[in-house]
Amino acid sequence: MRLNQAVSKRLLELLDEQNMTQYQLYMKSGVPKSAIGNIVNCSYDSVKLRIIHELCQGLGIGIDTFFASPLFQEDNLEP
Repeated sequence: MRLNQAVSKRLLELLDEQNMTQYQLYMKSGVPKSAIGNIVNCSYDSVKLRIIHELCQGLGIGIDTFFASPLFQEDNLEP
């Protein structure tokens, strides 16, 4: 799996866990709706860490929690 796909899946997992919509995340994080949609749809080859940090703030989690997922284990990611 590519890194942008892992970020997309993790974001969708966290939204589901918190029963939060992309719109609600936009309202809480300030990250534009279009950017959230592009992340979810893997439209970006990479996502800036600053954006992930802002999303984490909107989700009420630390960035370490975002990346604490088997999705980000090296053997699950393509080089």
